[in-house]
Amino acid sequence: MNADSALMQLLDSPLVGEASARPRPFDLTAPVLVLGVGNLLMGDEGVGVHALRLLENELVLAGVRLLDGGTGGANLLGEFDGRRAVVMIDATRDGSAAGTVTYRYRRAQRVFDLPQGLSAHDFGLKDLFAASALLGTLPEIHLFTVAVETVHPMCTKLSDPIARVLPGIVRSVQALARRLAADYEALAI
Repeated sequence: MNADSALMQLLDSPLVGEASARPRPFDLTAPVLVLGVGNLLMGDEGVGVHALRLLENELVLAGVRLLDGGTGGANLLGEFDGRRAVVMIDATRDGSAAGTVTYRYRRAQRVFDLPQGLSAHDFGLKDLFAASALLGTLPEIHLFTVAVETVHPMCTKLSDPIARVLPGIVRSVQALARRLAADYEALAI
């Protein structure tokens, strides 16, 4: 295939949201939401979305909804409604070495229980959590953060330290989401 035909094939392929696109089925009532956040156009800052894309290539888990949250902030508020747990993957600039993965859990009764300074788009997420708490829809939060050192505008590639830890994050998130979905299914019986 030459470069021109490859470009035409890419341009002719359906985009998400187009009538001809065939999205993966998802359960809007799933008790567990796995949310990858970040900006793919900012290099390592997009690690949450990169992780989510890898998760989408795995088997679909019953009771789990996968969502690319991008930099949606308050636009994601409706996604928390009816969820028992949110497993979130995000980048952070917390001074740790690039690729350091931290897991935090909060049975978030109040917004003040959430960790400070999560990421470059921290303000939008804090607003999201605050609004959800005010509406009484804030689920428990399971947060995987990945320390990044440098953000590269207009770059879609992950740095080597971040790319190396990505498979482990995906395995951890998948195992946690599977366990949470099974726990909530057992509670529903």
